[in-house]
Amino acid sequence: MKEKKLKFSLKFSQSWRFISALVVAFLLTFNFSWVATAAAKHYSDLQFTPLSEIKLPKYERFVLDNGLVVYLMEDHELPLVTGTTLIKTGSRGEPGDKIGLGDIVGSLMRTGGTLNHSADQLNEVLEQKAASVETDIAETAGSASFESLSEDLETVFGLFAEVLREPAFAQEKLDLIKTQAKGAIARRNDDPGDIASREFRKLIYGQNSPYARTVEYATLDKITREDVLKFYQQYFHPNNMILGIVGDFNAKQMRSLIQTQLGDWKPNPTIAKTQLPQVSPANLGGVFFVNQPQLTQSNILMGHLGGKFDSPDYAALDVMNGVLNGFGGRLFNEVRSRQGLAYSVYGSWSPRFDYPGMLIAGGQTRSDATVQFVKALQMEINRIKTQPVTPKELNYAKESTLNSFVFNFQDPSQTLSRLMRYEYYGYPADFLFRYQKAVTTTTIADVQRVAKKYLKPENLVTLVVGNQTAIKPPLTQLAAKVTPIDVTIPGSQTQAQN
Repeated sequence: MKEKKLKFSLKFSQSWRFISALVVAFLLTFNFSWVATAAAKHYSDLQFTPLSEIKLPKYERFVLDNGLVVYLMEDHELPLVTGTTLIKTGSRGEPGDKIGLGDIVGSLMRTGGTLNHSADQLNEVLEQKAASVETDIAETAGSASFESLSEDLETVFGLFAEVLREPAFAQEKLDLIKTQAKGAIARRNDDPGDIASREFRKLIYGQNSPYARTVEYATLDKITREDVLKFYQQYFHPNNMILGIVGDFNAKQMRSLIQTQLGDWKPNPTIAKTQLPQVSPANLGGVFFVNQPQLTQSNILMGHLGGKFDSPDYAALDVMNGVLNGFGGRLFNEVRSRQGLAYSVYGSWSPRFDYPGMLIAGGQTRSDATVQFVKALQMEINRIKTQPVTPKELNYAKESTLNSFVFNFQDPSQTLSRLMRYEYYGYPADFLFRYQKAVTTTTIADVQRVAKKYLKPENLVTLVVGNQTAIKPPLTQLAAKVTPIDVTIPGSQTQAQN
């Protein structure tokens, strides 16, 4: 056998050298002079055909008798099948004294094995088949997903169903996850960018808000396996889920497989709609500071509470965002390029599906330019609020947005994910196309109107993470009162001793 392999290798090597020689000879003899003499055109002279109309791939939606919503979208380009289930839950639903519970449930469902397969057995089978099954619980949604070769679909989908329906929540795996989470807490102040992001959310939403609170040693210590089971049993029911599958399968056979694996799963007829946490601004303005003496530059975030995607002004706000942000935006051109104040600078009206997002502007700059950088950001936010954008700025922002629209439909799985997400949050299936149309019709007057309505310079919260002694002039030039923030990790000394 080895001798045959060796002969094949030699033949392949010889054939490849022969083909390579022919290619080289062709390149040497062919005259490419026309390429060199062709007149180069300026980029502004290039003509591009309009983008073709985007159409959704064909898909099927149905609901099982137990309430499970199912989307199917066939795609036979590759012999692969992927699926995702969205579960109406989220870490925002965990008790305030047990922060981290949702994340633990999301991890333990997969790593803790099932009633029929241990975690090691699951790993072994999936690795042999080059497949995967993953679970997660994020801030506003839970998810479980699988990926499989078409020929292994029945086996992998069966394991996927087990993970969804029969997680074992092994105690030793729970203990391991908690240990790893404590390690992450110990390291959470290593990155100044992470500090800024974490503390800024607290300043906007409030430190006890489900959208800003952080996992601590004490909250982890209170989480038990019983808490995990209770959280799972509260949310994981077929009439609280949306399943989407895309790939190389026959829809009729896929329906049958779903019915076999999930059709007998009993629904919860009394499941209550999740009550969303109330959101209100925790601060209306102010300058806050986290002292990190080891830093040679400042990380800066400023902003205030924003809005949701379903705002009737979302498209105009996004065009405004395009005027401010990106390589051709005002912040980049003015703060970074002209004034040279930033390594990076950005600004974004960042909405959410079912709770208010944030207006965020920020970046990184050297310590001695911190105050000047903040003032430059403030000036640009005020300018777009008080001065109409130019036709050139408007067209650039709209064209950038509309030209990138096609990337929302790069592959069927991406499209299916969007359809599922819209249903999950109660948005119309054609929401993205409505948004596209609204961007097309946005005017200069629209941009100025929404800037005046939604931008609140007087309510801007400013957070600086940097070296206090190196920031000159001091932050008191921005406000008479600068509030320090202590990021010492609660219980860290005790934890170190343990």
